[in-house]
Amino acid sequence: MAELRNLLKKEQCLVLPGAYNAFVARQIEAAGFPGIYISGAGLSCSMGVRDTGNLGLEDFSYLGKWITQAVGIPVICDADTGFQNIEDTVKKYIDTGFSGMHIEDQVFPKRCGHLAGKEVIECNDMIAKIKRACIARDKRDPDFVIIARTDARGAANVEENIQLQESIVRGNQYLEAGADMIFPESLRNKNEFTLYRKEVSGYLLANMTEFGTTAFLTTEEFSEIGYSVVLFPVSLFRYHAGMTPHLLTQLKEKGNQKDLVAGMMNREEINKFLIDKP
Repeated sequence: MAELRNLLKKEQCLVLPGAYNAFVARQIEAAGFPGIYISGAGLSCSMGVRDTGNLGLEDFSYLGKWITQAVGIPVICDADTGFQNIEDTVKKYIDTGFSGMHIEDQVFPKRCGHLAGKEVIECNDMIAKIKRACIARDKRDPDFVIIARTDARGAANVEENIQLQESIVRGNQYLEAGADMIFPESLRNKNEFTLYRKEVSGYLLANMTEFGTTAFLTTEEFSEIGYSVVLFPVSLFRYHAGMTPHLLTQLKEKGNQKDLVAGMMNREEINKFLIDKP
């Protein structure tokens, strides 16, 4: 568990692609990334359901265990709003082999952080949840990293002109409550990320998702601003999902897949990849 904390102490920006199964996780590790992220959206979509809180603690733990067993690098996992009991969630996540988790201050049932209509709970309620999570963590494994995500930016129940400031206020209060890192969701552009860095001390995490409200920034830009972690949560899932129709169209129109074989891993390559550790 200490590996993630040790990486953070090196003051480098950790780039974590999202994995939705163990094979993809192995590919991320083999590509040389320092860690892996498991997105609730990625897991939900891979199971054929939308990211609206359809998967529970047991689902995340069961699917996540396959990933943590397959790799030797730290894995951070989404924990939505903490599920029914935050203490049970922390214990289960540690036992699953995760190095850290993030919990968000959304109202349950939650929504994707980049969609309209999400709402946040009272700040004091989230503070209480963070404190309980930290107590449970300290009893089980003090090296486990607790990340607090705030969805105040873009929340329907926060006035638009104060959303960024509310996110900043919550970030600082969540750090005071004991969170190891702050995840300000749905910031709009480089200026907002920069302001957040100036106003909130401690480790910060950036979410570089596609098709959301955040403008594209490079990992180098995030590093220069001073962010500790950058997630690419659903990029691999979306890329794979986008490529699948090409093969299916080929099968329907030409009756075979031979024109696409060059882009596939063959049987020997797959078997060797699964045997050899990166």
